[in-house]
Amino acid sequence: MSITLHRRQWLTATGAAAAGLMFHVGRSSHAAPPAEILETKVISQHPDLYHGWPTLARCRNGQLLLVSSAGREAHVCPFGRVELMRSHDSGQTWTWPEVVMDGPIDDRDAGVLETAKGSILITTFTSLAYEPILTKAEKDGKWPADRLARWQGAHGRVNADQRKAALSVWMIRSADAGVTFSGRYDTIVNSPHGPIQLGDGRLLYAGKELWRGENRVGVCQSTDDGQSWEWLAAIPTRDGDAHRNYHELHAVEAADGRILVQIRNHNQVNAGETLQCESDDGGRTWSTPQAIGVWGLPSHLVRLQDDRLLMTYGHRRPPFGNQARVSADHGRTWSESIVVSGDGAGGDLGYPSTVQLDDGTLVSAWYELMSGSSRAVLRQAKWRLG
Repeated sequence: MSITLHRRQWLTATGAAAAGLMFHVGRSSHAAPPAEILETKVISQHPDLYHGWPTLARCRNGQLLLVSSAGREAHVCPFGRVELMRSHDSGQTWTWPEVVMDGPIDDRDAGVLETAKGSILITTFTSLAYEPILTKAEKDGKWPADRLARWQGAHGRVNADQRKAALSVWMIRSADAGVTFSGRYDTIVNSPHGPIQLGDGRLLYAGKELWRGENRVGVCQSTDDGQSWEWLAAIPTRDGDAHRNYHELHAVEAADGRILVQIRNHNQVNAGETLQCESDDGGRTWSTPQAIGVWGLPSHLVRLQDDRLLMTYGHRRPPFGNQARVSADHGRTWSESIVVSGDGAGGDLGYPSTVQLDDGTLVSAWYELMSGSSRAVLRQAKWRLG
Protein backbone atom coordinates (compact mmCIF):
# COMPACT_ATOMS: atom_id res chain seq x y z
CA MET A 1 0.00 0.00 0.00
CA SER A 2 1.30 3.46 -0.81
CA ILE A 3 2.49 5.97 1.77
CA THR A 4 -0.38 8.24 0.80
CA LEU A 5 -2.99 5.63 1.68
CA HIS A 6 -1.30 4.84 4.98
CA ARG A 7 -1.38 8.51 5.92
CA ARG A 8 -5.04 8.90 5.07
CA GLN A 9 -5.99 5.82 7.09
CA TRP A 10 -4.73 7.50 10.25
CA LEU A 11 -7.12 10.41 9.72
CA THR A 12 -10.34 8.54 8.89
CA ALA A 13 -13.45 9.39 10.82
CA THR A 14 -17.21 9.31 10.51
CA GLY A 15 -19.97 11.91 10.67
CA ALA A 16 -21.96 14.33 8.53
CA ALA A 17 -21.25 17.91 7.52
CA ALA A 18 -23.70 20.77 7.38
CA ALA A 19 -25.14 22.17 4.18
CA GLY A 20 -23.98 25.46 2.69
CA LEU A 21 -24.50 27.95 -0.09
CA MET A 22 -23.57 27.16 -3.68
CA PHE A 23 -20.98 29.14 -5.62
CA HIS A 24 -19.73 28.42 -9.10
CA VAL A 25 -16.14 27.22 -9.27
CA GLY A 26 -14.82 27.05 -12.80
CA ARG A 27 -12.97 23.97 -13.96
CA SER A 28 -11.65 25.73 -17.04
CA SER A 29 -7.94 26.42 -17.14
CA HIS A 30 -5.93 28.91 -19.10
CA ALA A 31 -2.29 29.22 -20.03
CA ALA A 32 0.05 29.54 -17.11
CA PRO A 33 2.04 32.75 -16.86
CA PRO A 34 5.73 32.39 -17.69
CA ALA A 35 7.83 31.20 -14.76
CA GLU A 36 11.56 30.94 -14.17
CA ILE A 37 13.08 28.62 -11.56
CA LEU A 38 16.12 30.49 -10.27
CA GLU A 39 17.51 28.00 -7.75
CA THR A 40 16.68 24.73 -6.03
CA LYS A 41 18.61 23.47 -3.02
CA VAL A 42 18.46 21.35 0.13
CA ILE A 43 18.12 23.47 3.27
CA SER A 44 17.76 20.93 6.12
CA GLN A 45 20.84 20.53 8.30
CA HIS A 46 20.50 17.02 9.75
CA PRO A 47 21.09 14.71 6.74
CA ASP A 48 20.97 11.64 8.99
CA LEU A 49 17.39 12.41 10.09
CA TYR A 50 14.05 12.40 8.25
CA HIS A 51 12.15 15.70 7.80
CA GLY A 52 8.51 16.08 6.81
CA TRP A 53 5.57 18.37 6.11
CA PRO A 54 7.02 21.87 6.47
CA THR A 55 5.46 25.33 6.32
CA LEU A 56 7.17 28.55 5.28
CA ALA A 57 6.04 31.99 6.48
CA ARG A 58 7.32 35.53 5.93
CA CYS A 59 7.30 38.05 8.76
CA ARG A 60 6.66 41.75 8.27
CA ASN A 61 10.33 42.50 8.96
CA GLY A 62 11.32 40.25 6.06
CA GLN A 63 12.51 37.32 8.18
CA LEU A 64 11.48 33.88 6.89
CA LEU A 65 10.31 31.18 9.28
CA LEU A 66 10.24 27.49 8.43
CA VAL A 67 8.84 24.76 10.66
CA SER A 68 8.80 21.02 10.02
CA SER A 69 8.36 17.66 11.70
CA ALA A 70 11.99 16.70 12.24
CA GLY A 71 14.21 14.49 14.35
CA ARG A 72 12.57 11.56 12.64
CA GLU A 73 13.75 8.13 11.59
CA ALA A 74 11.07 7.53 8.94
CA HIS A 75 7.76 8.70 7.49
CA VAL A 76 6.07 6.94 10.43
CA CYS A 77 7.99 6.67 13.69
CA PRO A 78 7.73 7.77 17.37
CA PHE A 79 10.43 10.45 17.19
CA GLY A 80 8.73 13.38 15.43
CA ARG A 81 9.26 16.82 16.93
CA VAL A 82 8.59 20.32 15.62
CA GLU A 83 11.66 22.35 14.69
CA LEU A 84 11.94 26.01 13.67
CA MET A 85 14.55 27.57 11.38
CA ARG A 86 14.90 31.23 10.44
CA SER A 87 16.39 33.03 7.47
CA HIS A 88 17.49 36.66 7.72
CA ASP A 89 18.57 36.86 4.07
CA SER A 90 15.52 35.75 2.06
CA GLY A 91 16.38 32.07 2.13
CA GLN A 92 20.06 32.28 1.20
CA THR A 93 21.02 30.81 4.57
CA TRP A 94 19.10 29.28 7.47
CA THR A 95 19.76 29.19 11.19
CA TRP A 96 20.42 25.95 13.06
CA PRO A 97 17.04 24.28 13.81
CA GLU A 98 15.48 24.93 17.21
CA VAL A 99 13.18 22.34 18.80
CA VAL A 100 9.97 24.17 19.75
CA MET A 101 7.65 21.20 20.41
CA ASP A 102 8.57 17.66 21.38
CA GLY A 103 5.73 15.78 23.03
CA PRO A 104 5.73 12.18 24.30
CA ILE A 105 4.38 10.79 20.99
CA ASP A 106 4.88 11.61 17.30
CA ASP A 107 4.51 15.34 16.45
CA ARG A 108 3.69 15.58 12.75
CA ASP A 109 2.64 18.32 10.25
CA ALA A 110 3.97 21.74 11.26
CA GLY A 111 2.34 25.08 10.37
CA VAL A 112 3.48 28.61 11.15
CA LEU A 113 1.97 32.11 10.95
CA GLU A 114 2.98 35.57 12.06
CA THR A 115 -0.21 37.41 13.02
CA ALA A 116 -1.00 41.06 12.34
CA LYS A 117 -0.10 41.78 15.97
CA GLY A 118 3.30 40.16 15.58
CA SER A 119 2.64 36.92 17.44
CA ILE A 120 4.03 33.69 16.03
CA LEU A 121 1.73 30.67 16.01
CA ILE A 122 3.02 27.14 15.36
CA THR A 123 0.72 24.16 14.88
CA THR A 124 1.00 20.38 14.78
CA PHE A 125 -0.99 17.22 15.43
CA THR A 126 0.08 14.10 17.28
CA SER A 127 -0.22 10.49 16.14
CA LEU A 128 0.16 6.94 17.39
CA ALA A 129 0.33 5.48 13.89
CA TYR A 130 3.71 4.00 14.71
CA GLU A 131 2.26 1.66 17.38
CA PRO A 132 1.23 -1.22 15.07
CA ILE A 133 4.64 -1.03 13.37
CA LEU A 134 6.36 -1.39 16.73
CA THR A 135 4.03 -4.20 17.82
CA LYS A 136 4.78 -6.13 14.62
CA ALA A 137 8.52 -5.58 15.01
CA GLU A 138 8.40 -6.92 18.57
CA LYS A 139 6.46 -9.96 17.39
CA ASP A 140 8.56 -10.71 14.30
CA GLY A 141 11.94 -10.22 15.97
CA LYS A 142 13.56 -9.10 12.71
CA TRP A 143 14.70 -5.60 13.64
CA PRO A 144 18.26 -4.85 14.75
CA ALA A 145 18.38 -4.70 18.54
CA ASP A 146 19.48 -1.06 18.62
CA ARG A 147 16.58 0.09 16.42
CA LEU A 148 14.02 -1.84 18.46
CA ALA A 149 15.45 -0.38 21.66
CA ARG A 150 15.17 3.18 20.29
CA TRP A 151 11.51 2.72 19.36
CA GLN A 152 10.68 1.05 22.66
CA GLY A 153 12.49 3.78 24.56
CA ALA A 154 10.54 6.53 22.79
CA HIS A 155 7.27 4.65 23.17
CA GLY A 156 7.89 4.08 26.88
CA ARG A 157 8.33 7.74 27.79
CA VAL A 158 4.72 7.71 29.03
CA ASN A 159 2.14 5.03 29.77
CA ALA A 160 -0.78 3.99 27.56
CA ASP A 161 -3.28 6.38 29.15
CA GLN A 162 -0.86 9.27 28.85
CA ARG A 163 -0.18 8.44 25.20
CA LYS A 164 -3.90 8.49 24.48
CA ALA A 165 -4.27 11.81 26.29
CA ALA A 166 -1.47 13.26 24.16
CA LEU A 167 -3.42 12.64 20.94
CA SER A 168 -4.73 16.03 19.84
CA VAL A 169 -4.32 19.09 17.62
CA TRP A 170 -1.90 21.58 19.10
CA MET A 171 -0.66 25.16 18.93
CA ILE A 172 2.08 27.10 20.67
CA ARG A 173 2.25 30.91 20.65
CA SER A 174 5.03 33.44 21.01
CA ALA A 175 4.46 37.12 21.81
CA ASP A 176 8.17 38.02 21.65
CA ALA A 177 9.08 37.17 18.03
CA GLY A 178 9.80 33.56 18.81
CA VAL A 179 12.27 34.02 21.65
CA THR A 180 9.94 32.11 23.99
CA PHE A 181 6.79 30.06 23.37
CA SER A 182 3.77 29.14 25.44
CA GLY A 183 2.90 25.61 26.37
CA ARG A 184 0.83 23.75 23.80
CA TYR A 185 -2.94 24.14 23.72
CA ASP A 186 -5.89 22.78 21.73
CA THR A 187 -7.04 24.33 18.43
CA ILE A 188 -10.10 22.10 17.70
CA VAL A 189 -8.99 21.40 14.10
CA ASN A 190 -5.71 20.79 12.30
CA SER A 191 -4.35 21.21 8.81
CA PRO A 192 -0.74 21.01 7.64
CA HIS A 193 -0.12 24.73 7.10
CA GLY A 194 -2.17 26.11 9.97
CA PRO A 195 -4.43 29.18 10.21
CA ILE A 196 -4.50 32.43 8.24
CA GLN A 197 -4.93 36.10 9.12
CA LEU A 198 -8.09 37.81 7.85
CA GLY A 199 -8.39 41.47 6.97
CA ASP A 200 -10.93 42.08 9.75
CA GLY A 201 -8.40 41.03 12.40
CA ARG A 202 -9.73 37.52 13.04
CA LEU A 203 -7.69 34.39 12.54
CA LEU A 204 -9.34 31.61 10.54
CA TYR A 205 -8.30 27.97 10.80
CA ALA A 206 -9.70 25.66 8.10
CA GLY A 207 -9.11 22.07 9.08
CA LYS A 208 -10.35 18.79 10.43
CA GLU A 209 -11.01 17.54 13.93
CA LEU A 210 -8.81 14.58 14.82
CA TRP A 211 -9.21 11.91 17.47
CA ARG A 212 -12.55 13.20 18.76
CA GLY A 213 -16.31 13.31 18.16
CA GLU A 214 -17.45 13.26 14.57
CA ASN A 215 -14.12 14.51 13.20
CA ARG A 216 -15.85 17.54 11.70
CA VAL A 217 -14.41 19.33 8.67
CA GLY A 218 -14.78 23.08 8.80
CA VAL A 219 -13.37 26.33 10.12
CA CYS A 220 -12.55 27.75 13.54
CA GLN A 221 -11.81 31.34 14.42
CA SER A 222 -9.81 33.23 16.99
CA THR A 223 -10.62 36.79 18.02
CA ASP A 224 -7.80 37.07 20.57
CA ASP A 225 -4.71 36.70 18.36
CA GLY A 226 -4.68 32.92 18.52
CA GLN A 227 -4.87 32.53 22.28
CA SER A 228 -8.14 30.59 22.02
CA TRP A 229 -10.26 29.04 19.28
CA GLU A 230 -13.97 28.51 18.72
CA TRP A 231 -15.86 26.47 16.14
CA LEU A 232 -17.32 28.71 13.43
CA ALA A 233 -18.84 26.58 10.65
CA ALA A 234 -18.85 23.17 9.01
CA ILE A 235 -17.95 22.74 5.36
CA PRO A 236 -20.61 20.68 3.53
CA THR A 237 -19.88 17.55 1.53
CA ARG A 238 -20.79 16.86 -2.08
CA ASP A 239 -23.55 14.36 -2.76
CA GLY A 240 -22.03 10.90 -2.48
CA ASP A 241 -18.94 12.05 -0.58
CA ALA A 242 -18.02 11.11 2.97
CA HIS A 243 -16.54 13.93 4.98
CA ARG A 244 -14.08 11.46 6.50
CA ASN A 245 -12.36 11.50 3.09
CA TYR A 246 -11.76 15.27 3.18
CA HIS A 247 -8.34 16.15 4.58
CA GLU A 248 -5.62 18.81 4.89
CA LEU A 249 -7.41 22.08 4.17
CA HIS A 250 -5.92 25.51 3.58
CA ALA A 251 -7.54 28.91 3.19
CA VAL A 252 -6.83 32.30 1.64
CA GLU A 253 -8.72 35.59 1.62
CA ALA A 254 -9.03 36.95 -1.92
CA ALA A 255 -8.91 40.64 -2.84
CA ASP A 256 -12.68 40.67 -3.45
CA GLY A 257 -13.31 39.63 0.18
CA ARG A 258 -14.25 36.01 -0.49
CA ILE A 259 -12.48 33.29 1.45
CA LEU A 260 -11.40 30.17 -0.44
CA VAL A 261 -10.63 26.80 1.10
CA GLN A 262 -8.99 23.96 -0.78
CA ILE A 263 -9.31 20.35 0.39
CA ARG A 264 -7.38 17.14 -0.16
CA ASN A 265 -10.00 14.74 -1.50
CA HIS A 266 -9.95 10.95 -1.14
CA ASN A 267 -13.53 10.21 -2.10
CA GLN A 268 -13.97 7.96 -5.13
CA VAL A 269 -15.08 10.84 -7.36
CA ASN A 270 -12.05 13.03 -8.14
CA ALA A 271 -9.84 10.94 -5.87
CA GLY A 272 -6.42 12.50 -5.47
CA GLU A 273 -7.66 15.89 -6.66
CA THR A 274 -8.01 19.21 -4.91
CA LEU A 275 -11.53 20.41 -4.15
CA GLN A 276 -12.45 24.03 -3.49
CA CYS A 277 -15.22 25.85 -1.65
CA GLU A 278 -15.87 29.52 -0.87
CA SER A 279 -17.46 31.81 1.67
CA ASP A 280 -18.67 35.36 1.03
CA ASP A 281 -19.72 36.06 4.63
CA GLY A 282 -16.46 35.81 6.53
CA GLY A 283 -16.46 32.03 6.88
CA ARG A 284 -19.88 31.62 8.46
CA THR A 285 -21.34 29.66 5.53
CA TRP A 286 -19.63 27.70 2.79
CA SER A 287 -20.37 26.49 -0.70
CA THR A 288 -20.31 22.79 -1.47
CA PRO A 289 -16.77 21.75 -2.46
CA GLN A 290 -16.21 21.30 -6.18
CA ALA A 291 -13.39 19.84 -8.26
CA ILE A 292 -11.21 22.43 -9.99
CA GLY A 293 -9.45 20.06 -12.37
CA VAL A 294 -6.22 19.83 -10.39
CA TRP A 295 -4.65 16.45 -9.63
CA GLY A 296 -2.24 16.85 -6.73
CA LEU A 297 -2.37 17.69 -3.05
CA PRO A 298 -2.36 19.06 -0.46
CA SER A 299 -2.34 22.68 -1.56
CA HIS A 300 -1.11 25.88 0.02
CA LEU A 301 -2.73 29.19 -0.94
CA VAL A 302 -1.26 32.67 -0.92
CA ARG A 303 -2.38 36.06 -2.23
CA LEU A 304 0.35 37.76 -4.24
CA GLN A 305 1.28 41.44 -4.30
CA ASP A 306 -0.74 41.97 -7.48
CA ASP A 307 -3.80 40.23 -5.91
CA ARG A 308 -3.46 37.10 -8.02
CA LEU A 309 -3.81 33.88 -6.05
CA LEU A 310 -1.18 31.16 -6.11
CA MET A 311 -1.69 27.53 -5.16
CA THR A 312 1.27 25.19 -4.73
CA TYR A 313 0.84 21.46 -4.22
CA GLY A 314 2.64 18.13 -4.29
CA HIS A 315 2.54 16.04 -7.48
CA ARG A 316 2.98 12.39 -6.52
CA ARG A 317 3.09 10.86 -9.98
CA PRO A 318 5.50 11.58 -12.84
CA PRO A 319 6.90 14.14 -12.94
CA PHE A 320 7.28 13.64 -9.19
CA GLY A 321 7.67 16.99 -7.50
CA ASN A 322 5.72 20.15 -6.83
CA GLN A 323 3.53 22.28 -9.05
CA ALA A 324 1.77 25.63 -8.92
CA ARG A 325 -1.22 27.31 -10.54
CA VAL A 326 -2.29 30.94 -10.67
CA SER A 327 -5.74 32.55 -10.56
CA ALA A 328 -6.30 36.08 -11.86
CA ASP A 329 -10.02 36.08 -11.00
CA HIS A 330 -9.90 35.52 -7.24
CA GLY A 331 -9.96 31.73 -7.47
CA ARG A 332 -12.84 31.25 -9.88
CA THR A 333 -10.54 29.65 -12.45
CA TRP A 334 -6.96 28.42 -12.32
CA SER A 335 -4.15 28.34 -14.88
CA GLU A 336 -2.44 25.32 -16.30
CA SER A 337 0.27 23.88 -14.06
CA ILE A 338 3.73 25.31 -13.49
CA VAL A 339 6.40 22.76 -12.54
CA VAL A 340 8.31 24.14 -9.57
CA SER A 341 10.26 20.89 -9.14
CA GLY A 342 9.96 17.78 -11.27
CA ASP A 343 13.02 15.69 -10.44
CA GLY A 344 11.60 13.65 -7.57
CA ALA A 345 12.50 9.99 -7.09
CA GLY A 346 9.02 8.96 -5.94
CA GLY A 347 5.89 9.97 -4.09
CA ASP A 348 7.30 10.61 -0.61
CA LEU A 349 7.48 14.36 -1.10
CA GLY A 350 5.41 17.53 -1.27
CA TYR A 351 3.50 19.74 1.16
CA PRO A 352 4.97 22.86 -0.47
CA SER A 353 4.23 26.33 0.87
CA THR A 354 5.19 29.61 -0.75
CA VAL A 355 5.95 33.20 0.26
CA GLN A 356 6.67 36.27 -1.84
CA LEU A 357 9.62 38.59 -1.23
CA ASP A 358 9.51 42.36 -1.65
CA ASP A 359 11.04 42.14 -5.14
CA GLY A 360 8.34 39.69 -6.26
CA THR A 361 10.54 36.60 -6.07
CA LEU A 362 8.76 33.50 -4.77
CA VAL A 363 10.27 31.08 -2.27
CA SER A 364 8.75 27.61 -1.94
CA ALA A 365 9.75 24.93 0.56
CA TRP A 366 8.75 21.26 0.75
CA TYR A 367 9.99 17.88 1.98
CA GLU A 368 11.37 15.15 -0.27
CA LEU A 369 12.85 11.68 -0.04
CA MET A 370 15.59 11.98 -2.64
CA SER A 371 17.13 9.22 -4.71
CA GLY A 372 19.66 7.08 -2.87
CA SER A 373 18.62 8.24 0.59
CA SER A 374 16.49 6.77 3.36
CA ARG A 375 15.96 10.16 5.03
CA ALA A 376 13.74 12.89 3.58
CA VAL A 377 15.18 16.40 3.42
CA LEU A 378 13.78 19.92 3.19
CA ARG A 379 14.19 21.53 -0.23
CA GLN A 380 13.66 25.09 -1.34
CA ALA A 381 13.12 26.76 -4.71
CA LYS A 382 13.40 30.43 -5.63
CA TRP A 383 11.42 31.35 -8.71
CA ARG A 384 9.64 34.13 -10.53
CA LEU A 385 6.29 34.54 -12.23
CA GLY A 386 5.67 36.67 -15.28
